[in-house]
Amino acid sequence: MNCWKKARELVFLICRKEELKRDNDLVKQLKSAALSVMNNIAEGFGRISDKEFIRFLDFSEGSAQEVRSMTYVLIDLNYIDEKEFRLLQTKVESTRNLVLGLIKYLRNKNK
Repeated sequence: MNCWKKARELVFLICRKEELKRDNDLVKQLKSAALSVMNNIAEGFGRISDKEFIRFLDFSEGSAQEVRSMTYVLIDLNYIDEKEFRLLQTKVESTRNLVLGLIKYLRNKNK
C-alpha cells in the first residue's frame, strides 16, 4: 500500500537525523509517533473487516498529525533547518493524504 510505503519513508527520515540524538525524550516520542503511523496501517490491514481497518487508519492519521506538530518543535529548537522542516511537512502531509484517501475508499466501497 502506498500509504504504508510513505509512512516507512517518514520513519526513515526521522530516524536518520543525527541532530535528534541530543534530545532523547523528544526523539523517542517522535520515533514512536512515526512508527505508529506505519504500524497502525499494517495492523489495520490485517484485520478482518473494513470497519476495523478504518479504525486503525484513523489512529494512523492521528499519529501523522502528532508527527506534524512535533516538526514545529524540531525547527523551534534548531534541530532541523527550514529545508528539512518543509521536507518533513511534505512527507507527513502526503502520507496523511494517502491514509485519508484509503479511508474514503473503504467507506465508499461498502455503500
